[in-house]
Order: sequence, then structure tokens, then C-alpha cells
Amino acid sequence: MKNIQLAALDMDGTLLRNDHTISEQNKHALVQAKEKGIHIVIATGRSLMAVESYVEELGLDGHLITGNGSEIWKLDGRPELVERTPLESRIVDTLWNIRRRHNTRHWAATTTKVWKQEMPDDIIGETWLKFGYDTGNPDVRDAILEELKDVEHLIEITNSHPLNLEINAKGVHKADAVQRVLSWYNLSFENVIACGDSLNDKTMIEAAGLGVAMHNAQEDIKHSADFVTKSNDDHGVAEAFRHFGLI
Repeated sequence: MKNIQLAALDMDGTLLRNDHTISEQNKHALVQAKEKGIHIVIATGRSLMAVESYVEELGLDGHLITGNGSEIWKLDGRPELVERTPLESRIVDTLWNIRRRHNTRHWAATTTKVWKQEMPDDIIGETWLKFGYDTGNPDVRDAILEELKDVEHLIEITNSHPLNLEINAKGVHKADAVQRVLSWYNLSFENVIACGDSLNDKTMIEAAGLGVAMHNAQEDIKHSADFVTKSNDDHGVAEAFRHFGLI
């Protein structure tokens, strides 16, 4: 049995049920794990604004990873920014133009707002964290991926659903952010259990001592994991903690 001292948990499709709530079983599992000295770290593609209520609900302390790793926060009362790696504005301008050519849905996060189906007049003047395409169509997704080849050396491309694309700055991903948190605790990835369901979770699942995929995860993520737990709607995080004796 590995010496697990930190749990890195995705939110959507993992800790959260499909109705975006956290089951009592998962809440209790996190409380029990914390009582055993395990650090609970949320590692999500969401921005801080979209995760703060869950942090409060769970009573989390320690650290929080948002925007797929573009920001790391210290949770000590009001969240305090520790690190931020923006996505260059000129790249966002390129991504926006691709979106307009394909007439697909999108979302884009700055440090102060999540933009959906609109963009600010001054894209260059904003500080961006992530850009996402919600295609709903595999042909559109693939066409966008083809265009992204022109800037792929500057970006990380993942997803949180098979038909969307999430874009971060090069080198920004959940495993890198988790590694930074581990260094502050003098831990290594051998001490980590990581749970997720989508491509944006793959790096941390592969790096972790125990990589866990949800039953509802994309097949590639299941192949990358050490263990496939129950679905997000069936308290899969709690089931994984029980399976590995963490609670």
C-alpha cells in the first residue's frame, strides 16, 4: 500500500454529481481523509469564481488549483493567489478568430470574468487564463484542432468532454500544478491519489502513485489509470478512498 498523503480531485464529472452537487458520501469521505492527515486539493478547470462556494461547503484549507493549473491559491480565509500562468492575449485573439470562422460556442476566462458567447472589445488588454471551444460536433472539433497546429507549440490542448477543447498556456496542466503544491509539502507524486474523468486530468492521473478514473471517464483516461471507480453520480471518489484504505 502506497503512503498516500494528498488527494488531487477534479470537480466536474468526478467529485460533483451531474447536477453539480456533492453527495453526502463524498463529503464524508473527504472529512475522514482529512482526519487521517491527507491533504485535499481540488484541481479543476473551473475558475476561482466558479469553485469558491464548493470550497466553503467542504471547509477546505491548504491549496486550490484552478483553470487546469493556470492558477494556484492558498486557502487561508480568503483565497490568496500563489502562482498564475496566463495565456498570451495575442494567442487568445487567434483562438477567438478560429471560433468565429467555425461559428461554434466558446467560453474564455480572464482573471475577473468568464466570457461565454461574447468577448471584450479589447482582447489584448485582458489577462487570460483559458479558452474553450464547445463544438457539439466531432467534425468541427477536428477542424479546429487542425487550425490549432499553427500555435500548438505555444499552448496545451485538453478537454473536459469529448466534444470540447480547452486551451491553456504551454506547460500549464494539472500535473505541473500538483507538483508545485507537493514541493511545498515536501511530498512526491508517489504520495498522491488523483481522481478524474477527462483529458485535462490525464497528466495528474498518470503521474500519481494511485491514478483513479471514474466509471464515466473517457476511455483514454480509464486506460491511463491504475483503478476505475464508480461513476460521479454513484459517489466514485468515496468508493476509491475506501478501496485503497484511505477512509
